[in-house]
Amino acid sequence: MSYVTVRVMVAVAAVAGLSACVPTTTTTSTKEPAALKADVPAEGVYLASSDNGFTVPAVPVEKVPDQFERQVVDFASDEVPGTIIINPAEKHLYFVTGKGKAIRYGIAVGKEGFEWHGVANVTDRRPWPTWTPPPEMIERKPELSKWEKGQPGGPTNPLGARALYLTTNGRDYGYRIHGTPDWWSIGKNASSGCIRMINQDVMDLYTRVPEGAKVIVLTRDGQMPTGLKLPPPAPKKKKPAPAPAVVTTAEPVAEVVPAAVTAPADGPMSTPVAPAASGAPTTPAAVTAPVVPAPVVSAPVVSAPVVPAPASTAPAAMTAPESLAPVTVAPVTVAPAAAAPAAAAPVCAVPLVNGVCPQG
Repeated sequence: MSYVTVRVMVAVAAVAGLSACVPTTTTTSTKEPAALKADVPAEGVYLASSDNGFTVPAVPVEKVPDQFERQVVDFASDEVPGTIIINPAEKHLYFVTGKGKAIRYGIAVGKEGFEWHGVANVTDRRPWPTWTPPPEMIERKPELSKWEKGQPGGPTNPLGARALYLTTNGRDYGYRIHGTPDWWSIGKNASSGCIRMINQDVMDLYTRVPEGAKVIVLTRDGQMPTGLKLPPPAPKKKKPAPAPAVVTTAEPVAEVVPAAVTAPADGPMSTPVAPAASGAPTTPAAVTAPVVPAPVVSAPVVSAPVVPAPASTAPAAMTAPESLAPVTVAPVTVAPAAAAPAAAAPVCAVPLVNGVCPQG
């Protein structure tokens, strides 16, 4: 085998080896996603019906504005069929069914202060769901505390006949697309951020939306969102400060002190106030006893003995005080008891011995 032949064989082998790592052809799929069925009955859309044991009441269609009734519309979008696009400014939900087509539903959106925008996904769905108000809502409306463990599904349940649960990056922020018994709120800013639909409409959407469907909530001016924007948290209500303890002090009781008995101006021996007309016995006022002078002993006289005068004499005449006012509320006094005269000293006919009559 010549040298040239060997080199040719080596080159062929190298090319064969490279062909196993690099594909010889490249294919690109240009097939568009299949369009979804977009049919809406011409009439009878909002009639009453029975569903899972519950009755869905009819909606008076004549009272629903035309732009909020379910209908197929032209809608330019690059999103794949099955995508939900919500325009809060128009109060419309668009379910993309194909290129340039969508089913449009009337909705109610969040009240001022509860608006949000961003991208989410449908990660759960439930018929006649249980509604559990979040703590923030119970704080705003204490009357909802009776449902803190959940309100069972039914015609009066705020979530209506169906609910689609939304999450963003796997996190549930509490937003739902759901029905409502309050069909007259459609076309208004009426919710706490959830998307409300007429019960018959959410039942229709429920059957169309695929699992994991993309949900785009536009900004308030209808622009595509650049990220998730949530409403600011409501300021927490300050708990009222406890009322200061009231210290009750017992009202001091005035001690009744009996009025002092004032002696008459002329001294304790003056005539006391005349007794009251009432005959009720009363405690006499304090009376100062008269001063009894000590007996006077005369020096012995040989002549007839001198009989000493009685030790006590009658008290001086008492002068009644001039217009003495009573000192008590009902002053009652009694006349002081007459002082008994001191016993007269015995007469001794002979001189006293050591102050004692020897004849005694």
